[in-house]
Amino acid sequence: MPVLTSPLHVPPHPQWDLVCASRWKVPLEQTTHLLGWTLGSVAAGLACDRFGRRAAFVVSLVLAVPLGLGVALAVDFVMVLVARLLFGAALAGAFLSLYVARLELCDPPHRLGVTMVAVFFWIAGELLLPGLAVLCRDWRVLQGTVTMILALLAACWWCPALLLESPRWLLATQQLERARKTLQALAESSGPGDDSSCHEESLLAELESLSEGSPQPRYHAVCEIFGTRVIWKNSVILGFTAFIGSGIRHCFTRNLAPHLPHFFSSYFVLVGTEAAACLFVCVTAERFGRRAILLLCAILTGISSLLLLALTQYLLDLIVLTLSVVGITASHAVTILSIFFASEVLPTVVRGAGLGLVVGASFVGKAAAPITAIPNSRGFFLHHVVFASFAILAVLSIMLLPESQGRSLPQSLQDGESQRRPPLFRQPPREDHLPLISPHSIPHDYSHLAASTKGLLSSPAAPHKI
Repeated sequence: MPVLTSPLHVPPHPQWDLVCASRWKVPLEQTTHLLGWTLGSVAAGLACDRFGRRAAFVVSLVLAVPLGLGVALAVDFVMVLVARLLFGAALAGAFLSLYVARLELCDPPHRLGVTMVAVFFWIAGELLLPGLAVLCRDWRVLQGTVTMILALLAACWWCPALLLESPRWLLATQQLERARKTLQALAESSGPGDDSSCHEESLLAELESLSEGSPQPRYHAVCEIFGTRVIWKNSVILGFTAFIGSGIRHCFTRNLAPHLPHFFSSYFVLVGTEAAACLFVCVTAERFGRRAILLLCAILTGISSLLLLALTQYLLDLIVLTLSVVGITASHAVTILSIFFASEVLPTVVRGAGLGLVVGASFVGKAAAPITAIPNSRGFFLHHVVFASFAILAVLSIMLLPESQGRSLPQSLQDGESQRRPPLFRQPPREDHLPLISPHSIPHDYSHLAASTKGLLSSPAAPHKI
């Protein structure tokens, strides 16, 4: 998953002396901000499952405004670290809660398309950010501008009509009265329909009758995932692949530095490969399935990483550049699809917390890159070896996942546990040419077989014939 960090990193303020002996403070700030995204994803996921998707989104967006101003008004480096940590946590909470709420409002054929459209809007923001940075010049002005945009969003999204609570989550937690009101509001906003009006009225009437007994809401904790088998396996595998997709990307971007010395050139290449990965996932994952495309992207990531690890000094520059671009694109696709895949296989009652762990794992992998980016650092080779090995392990583990294409989202823990792994390659159905079980010849052939058997058994020479 992308994160807008590069143009908003620690500024080269003279009084903080972030060069020479103090240059380690720059990757420390970057790692701290990504750590804030990790903590915010986990905390927001827990809040989504306990207080609702809309409440977590609005609170996170409101908290991001004063925290963003705190970053812009920071007077020393320690204040920047703390403010950036909390600001990243608030942004992660808004991202995660909106991601879950948007997914749960879509039917199976449109889930992938709607999610990818949202990712394209994110990429558009990344493309506009360098231009905004050039216009603002000063990092404090840039941070204040971004914070004001967040304030406008918070003022707009405060209206309940713009973002209703997820009816799927309300039904899963047995909040039937709130679910009835939410579904009624959605039905009224969608306009009258002749075909579905009767069904909507019967559904609302059924919810109203069920809510008369005032059932108590039933919430589920993230600890319940650890007591499951299938849900826990899916969460670990997808969290691991998201971690690999984000962490291994730095191994490819470092090879782009000699060919793209300008900062904005490398930045636009990264954003462009992200857009290409999103487009690839959008075109292929709905046709060939989530698991097959995730496996393909993981294989491309692993092969590109191993080739660059072993043969970089022997390959032509054009081949190194091509492998790096392919690896970056494939790693973007692995991260995007892992997060989306996890949101589909996790049940509604723990979707927020489970997805928060997966998103948090992706930022843990991303946080390893700033440390190895220190000039003259000797940790890059070890970083590349470890993540290349993990990429091969991820290829093997992806084959244990179920397929979620075209299926409804699981609601309860029992629904999540009932998911099974389909065969990797579809096998044609077996054709049996026995006339006994042919659909058109069952009555005739069966009666003929019964008559022949009866005559054979009644014949005195039957044992000799046999």
